[in-house]
This record gives sequence, C-alpha cells and structure tokens, in this order.
Amino acid sequence: MPNFTLPDSVFVDACKAFDTPFYLYDEQGIRSTARRWQRAFSWCEDFKEYFAVKALPTPAILRILKEEGCGVDCASETELMLAGACGFQGADIMFSANVVPPREFRLARKLEAYINLDDITHIEELKNNGGIPETVCLRYNPGGHFRVGNAIMGDPGDAKFGMTREQLSEAIMILKKHGARRFGIHAFLSSNTTDPHYYPALAELLFETAAELRQESGLELAFVNLSGGVGVPYRPDEEEANVEAIGAGVRKAYEKVFVQNNIPGIAIKTELGRYMTAAHGWLVAHITHEKNIYKRYLGLNASSCDLLRPAMYGAYHHITIVGKESLPHIEKVDVTGSLCENNDKFAVDRMLPRAEVGDILVIHDAGAHCLSMGYNYNGKLRCKEVLLKEDGMFLLIRRAETPADYFSVLDVDPAWKRLQPK
Repeated sequence: MPNFTLPDSVFVDACKAFDTPFYLYDEQGIRSTARRWQRAFSWCEDFKEYFAVKALPTPAILRILKEEGCGVDCASETELMLAGACGFQGADIMFSANVVPPREFRLARKLEAYINLDDITHIEELKNNGGIPETVCLRYNPGGHFRVGNAIMGDPGDAKFGMTREQLSEAIMILKKHGARRFGIHAFLSSNTTDPHYYPALAELLFETAAELRQESGLELAFVNLSGGVGVPYRPDEEEANVEAIGAGVRKAYEKVFVQNNIPGIAIKTELGRYMTAAHGWLVAHITHEKNIYKRYLGLNASSCDLLRPAMYGAYHHITIVGKESLPHIEKVDVTGSLCENNDKFAVDRMLPRAEVGDILVIHDAGAHCLSMGYNYNGKLRCKEVLLKEDGMFLLIRRAETPADYFSVLDVDPAWKRLQPK
C-alpha cells in the first residue's frame, strides 16, 4: 500500500456526495506534512517554505499552506495574480520564471515579490520593467552532472535553466551597479528524489558559491534558496523521504560554510510542491467499461486530460479498487481513459484484483502535478476538486468544467447550447 492513504469508507462517502471523476485532497495530511517540513528546518531562525504553485494551483490549498506559514513560488503572470488574490504579498512570494515577458516583471515588482533571475539578460529587462530591487536572487546552473557520491542525481548541463558560474559573477556586479544591496542564490538540480543526501549536497554547493559571490561583490548575502526536488514514494515498496535527516544534513553544511566562517544571518528558503501535497491527493473514478481483446482493458470515466503524468512520461501511480485491495491481484490489465490516443492509460500491464463495471477506482499520490497539467483534448472537460476537511466534512473547492467553459473562448454561435444532452 502507499505510505499514506485514507480508509475505503472515505472514498465511498465522497462518491455518494459527488459524481466521479474528482480529485480528493486531505487537509489534515497537508497540514501535517507542512509542519513536519518546517520542524526539520526550525534550527534556521529565518526559514521559509515557498509552495510551488504549479504543483496544485487551487486557492483552498494555497490558503491552507498560507495558514501554515508558507509562501508561494510563482512562475507566470497568472500564478502571481492567483497568489495576490489568495492574500500573499511581498516576501511571501518568490517569482522564479524563465523567458519572462516584461509585464510579468512589472507585476512581480508591483507585488514586491522576491525575483529569482534565470538569465543574465533578464537584468536589463527587469531594470526597464519595474526596476532593480534591493534584494535579487540568481539561479545557478553548475553544468555537467550533479552527483552525490557516485550517484548522478541530475543533469544540469542539459537543463535550460540558470546561469553559469562565470555569469553569476558578472550578473552580481551588474546588479550592484544598478542599486542592488543584497542577493540570494538558487538552484534546482534533481527532481522527485527521496535520497536524504541530495539536499545537503546541494546546500553545500550553494552555500560555498554564495560565500564566494559575497566576497567578490561586497554585497550582503540575504538567503539561499534550495528550491524543490524532494519527492514522494510513488511505488508502495519505496521509502519516503527522511526529512529530519535532510534538515540535519543541511544544518551541518550551513554550520561548516557560514557559522564557522562568521557569516551570520543567512536565511534558508525552499520551494517544494510535490512533497507537500502529492501524497495527500487522489483521483477518484468509476470503472465504466471493460474490454477483452488481445489484452484486458478497464475503462474509466476519467482520462489523461485529468491526469497526464502516466501518458506523458510513463509515471507510475499506485491504483486500488475500493473494497478489493486485500483480494488477490490476479488480473493483468491496462487502465484507460476515453481519448482518441493509445497512450491515454493510467497503468499498463498492472496486476489488480478482479474488477468490474461500477467499481470505484482510486489513483494515489495525485495531489501534485496532476490536475494542474490538465487539458481539453477531444473537448474533454477537467474534473472537480474536493477537500476532506479536518472535521471529516467534504467541501467542493473547484467545480468541474462545463461545456459553457469550453465554448466561452471560442467564436461560435450560441446554438451549441441546444445540442447539449438533456
């Protein structure tokens, strides 16, 4: 079983209250994870987690995390607008974007957000669109492979993000010339790792680089942003991230580079998305069809338009059938949606208990990078989102899309309304 789940009765009750498909999120689980992460870094007097909005851009979830003391990491104009609408402002917002349209810099400056520059050419654009703030963050790409011991954790040399080490030195002097007084440094070098050595190794690299830039430039070092990358165990046999060990490892690197060299007051920031919410979300659907040809297929009333990850890059999501998880897994099946694409599959050759039309099927670890990646291929309409509140009640936090939503951006005669099924 997954490391975190809910009793089958919760899914049954939710299906009585809401038509499937829908996403279900657990408020208590999200709050607990946010608190655990912040406890792991409580040794740092000025620590803040900035939830990656791209992972789950739903206002109700953002407000929960705001109540838990989190900020938000935004990557677009619309995400900045969403952050502002949910009450985030100033130092609660980190704007980390690339290939930035000028108006996005202007909005970020209006919100007084921290700005994390992805490229040295962005300095001039920022100067002309809102101006250079006193504190600016720079994104670092060390190139090559990022290794922890003998293990390759990421390939930053193939990534489009960040500046070279030489560009960092040049950029910080340009920023100083334009009035910057403090700087931060940021890097994202691995995705969805539960290895407890990744964050400490990244931290030591960034701490040492930041200390060098501080010495070179004479600017004050305000913070180091470790970004995201801490993941969740999608497969039942995988171990979850030991966040206490991660926090202790970062602290050891912090003391080695900063404390022992009398560099005081350096804040730590993180930008987790997946770790904060993925394990506390489920896509709930019904099996509506079964097909037996060369393989056995279970067809759902959800599709890749609702959850793209398996179709996009073969991502694994654990699947259970409500009321049957303890039964023998005797059937090899493909679990599919109804799109006119053969990759519209949530699982391929998955062993499951004997299933039939009408069963409730639950796709686990769907609380991040799932509905946020939804789309409207074949005219499919994205499903609703439901919150399981701490008091056990259900709350609709995003309604399902309707044909009116789909047609609202199209230049067509309103006669389409007459064609809707009765």
